[in-house]
Amino acid sequence: MESNYAAKNISTKQPPTREEARLQSENGDQERPRSDQAPPGKRTQAINGPALLEFSLPKEARLRKRAEFLRVYEAGKRFDGRFMTVFILPGEADLHRVGITATKKGIGKAHDRNRAKRLLRETFRLSKTELKEIPVNLDWVLNAKRSILETRLAEPLEEFKKIAAKIARSEELLATENTETQRVESQ
Repeated sequence: MESNYAAKNISTKQPPTREEARLQSENGDQERPRSDQAPPGKRTQAINGPALLEFSLPKEARLRKRAEFLRVYEAGKRFDGRFMTVFILPGEADLHRVGITATKKGIGKAHDRNRAKRLLRETFRLSKTELKEIPVNLDWVLNAKRSILETRLAEPLEEFKKIAAKIARSEELLATENTETQRVESQ
């Protein structure tokens, strides 16, 4: 028994030939570049270099050597927060410098430590206005706590700004005490 299924259900007519889908013009196909680069009119915009430099943290603003970290730990003041522990010490540099630590014991795996350090670095960088209120340039060491992994940037940033404001007030008090003692000595 032969099956006529194919003869009944499958068309043997050929589809009509399609015309060229793309229209060629004098300049070639404008919709799609033939090479791996975009045509001159559709390239990405140039990056505004000077504007992006304001967002970076220059090498001069970083504590890099172990001895610098140890000096801040041993002789500096400590401020505890929910997301970080901050150590400060007046520095010799012309600007505030920061060192950031995230320990394997305190934070955990490498990707978590990297995220914690990224958050703290961004927190410090975004707090330039608060740092300008502090009359003395300080060396900062920020130690990440595990709770920073459960949050976004806004909460550690607010906590750091509060700590910086507290330091600015205490430095102002020290500055006024020094001027008062100088007045007393001069009388």
